Amino acid sequence: MGLALVLPEALHLGWSAVPVVDPMLYLIALVTGGWSIAASPVVIYAVYALGATAVVWPCARVGDWASLFQQRSSGATPSVSPAPTAPGIPRSQWPELRAAGEHRAADVLVGELAAGRMNDVDCARVRRTWKDSDRDAVRRAAFVDALLSQGAAAGAHPSGDRDLSNRSAAHDLLLSQVRVGRWVAAERGPRTYHGAGLALDPELLGTSLLAVGPSGAGKTRSLIAPVVESLSLQALTGACAVVVVGAAGAQLGPDEAYDVVIRLGDPASGYDLDLYAGATDPDEAAACLAEGLVGDMDGVETRRAATVLAQLIGPYQAAYGRFPTVPVLRELLEAHPETLRALLDLLPVDGAQAMRRELESRLRQVGSATDMGPVLADRLAALDRPAFAEFFGGGGDARSFSLRAVAQHPIRVRVSLPEGGHEEAARLLNRLLLAQFQHVTRGGAGRGNFACLVLDDAAGAVTAGTVRGLQRLRTQNAGVVLALRTLAEVPEALHGPLLAIVGCRMAFAGLPTWDGKAFAEAWGTERVEMTEVAHHTVFADQPMTRAIHALRKLVTGKAVTTEAVTVREVERQRWSASDLAHAVPPGHAVLSLSHVRGEQVPPMLVDLRG
Repeated sequence: MGLALVLPEALHLGWSAVPVVDPMLYLIALVTGGWSIAASPVVIYAVYALGATAVVWPCARVGDWASLFQQRSSGATPSVSPAPTAPGIPRSQWPELRAAGEHRAADVLVGELAAGRMNDVDCARVRRTWKDSDRDAVRRAAFVDALLSQGAAAGAHPSGDRDLSNRSAAHDLLLSQVRVGRWVAAERGPRTYHGAGLALDPELLGTSLLAVGPSGAGKTRSLIAPVVESLSLQALTGACAVVVVGAAGAQLGPDEAYDVVIRLGDPASGYDLDLYAGATDPDEAAACLAEGLVGDMDGVETRRAATVLAQLIGPYQAAYGRFPTVPVLRELLEAHPETLRALLDLLPVDGAQAMRRELESRLRQVGSATDMGPVLADRLAALDRPAFAEFFGGGGDARSFSLRAVAQHPIRVRVSLPEGGHEEAARLLNRLLLAQFQHVTRGGAGRGNFACLVLDDAAGAVTAGTVRGLQRLRTQNAGVVLALRTLAEVPEALHGPLLAIVGCRMAFAGLPTWDGKAFAEAWGTERVEMTEVAHHTVFADQPMTRAIHALRKLVTGKAVTTEAVTVREVERQRWSASDLAHAVPPGHAVLSLSHVRGEQVPPMLVDLRG
């Protein structure tokens, strides 16, 4: 082959030779000073051989001729690539079940799907249960038996629900996503996002989401309601637990879409809220309650407040076997020494030494200048009202619900906050529920289901303690969605820490400039290329050139100029405070996203109507 390329005429071939031999012969003739040596047959054939080697050697290296020669010499046959396999089994045929040999169960599910008795919730639930039972043979065998006997209803949610009565958003339950809008094709965003749909899932909500916008901007309608609906559907698949907190009149879905509905202040409520979140340790119960009572007060240490509460809750539990109700706790906080001594007398001298010391320490603080009892009692008075007389363990007929169940079961909970003249109580309960949620989800890194708390109106809920707690939720398979009308509902010192900790930030249309400034600082700057074009008038020195320029100006009406183009990189804010306040159209928002794995999406404009 090499000779055919180097000397085609010797083999009577009809193509031109590779230009290798002739340059080498010319070089030899030039060096030796004539053609006497270059015309020698020995030299010519040596040059031919060298040229053929130079052409063939790269081909041999690329084609790995050495290994091919070894195979031929050893008599081994070259390996033959396997025949292409048949196309993969479609997901509707349940290939994961068939791969495990459960063809009967797969056929049952195919029949259920064909008959219309299986929806997307059932598909997502079956796939999740099958995946979770991968390492538990007993559980998998029981699930297969349930599939054979119950079909698509196997492993249904404890409530028996297999779907919501009504849906208002587009969902993809196999990906756990809900569509909330469409990225706008604007200059600020990467082209890959232009016109693409925007969907949220638990891995984004796991970094927590903060949405800020004035009343009427569409926070509840465009964001909170679709997210709540998605989390409720995922709860039916066993993948999620959700707690939704909002005013009684908020459009957060019908009561039938929830497993537990707590209407605080409504005597007809079927459930009551456990003030202590199912805690059995007095210190644990006091810590959550202190955050709810005084977490928003400047100059008041939550730790000291928790100590005062624990000094009363612990001895009361030791004496009566339960934690005090709101009226009793308020009375203990306001109590004179005589009342506390009466409680002290109920504690056995031998079996409750630690609790006696706690109460004696509290007795020494009563009436002092640093006594926090009156402050706590004053805050607790917001819950010690006739409207709440039957709540918080007050003896009503409603079943008590503890937020601790959220960390253990895929449950859907709706908490309706009181309205009217109980605004302070609603703010206190917001703080209390957020503190309880952060506490009960601790240690949930290995928990199978995602837990999410949604505050439709988070006014008064954000404190220094809850901001620190938000930072830990990401590793606990939990997240929080906070909606605010303005950042002024959060202490000014917490604006920066709050925006820094939440992974997803959303600014709705109509944001005031002072709120926009905080978002602009959180989103930072980016480097962009700016092109500047300067036009300079040309002044001619020669008479002929000046005449030509004058004629050109007479014809065009413009002086003769030259362009100077300057391209430079500058840093600019991704979104300025003015842009956020005035350049976001109604029905739109600016949103940045963060994934629990660390991936980020820069702030871009979103059309919430698309």
